[in-house]
Amino acid sequence: QAQLVESGGGSVQTGGSLRLSCVGSNTYCMGWFRQAPEKEREWVASIQSFGRTSYADSVKGRFTISQNDAKNTLYLQMNSLKPEDTALYSCAAHVGVWLGSCRFGAWGQGTQVTVSS
Repeated sequence: QAQLVESGGGSVQTGGSLRLSCVGSNTYCMGWFRQAPEKEREWVASIQSFGRTSYADSVKGRFTISQNDAKNTLYLQMNSLKPEDTALYSCAAHVGVWLGSCRFGAWGQGTQVTVSS
């Protein structure tokens, strides 16, 4: 089982930047999710083998997901932050047999991101 530890959250003003980090086991797919109070958890971005990335429409052009060469540290670079980005951000790892798509089953504790207007 993967053990994931996030860091890098904080409070910034609109237009600011943050970089989140997540240290954990290597898997076929890693991702970032966020959840604001009273809202459902939202998928933000994912990265697969060979560096294939995908993003939610709400963050395209502003957020960048990446990994180090060892595939052990996951990053989320967040630029041009908006108040609606305020949420608890968690990293996640694929678990189980690989069937050709990401299936997240291991989660970090989360790191809070707050963007003020």
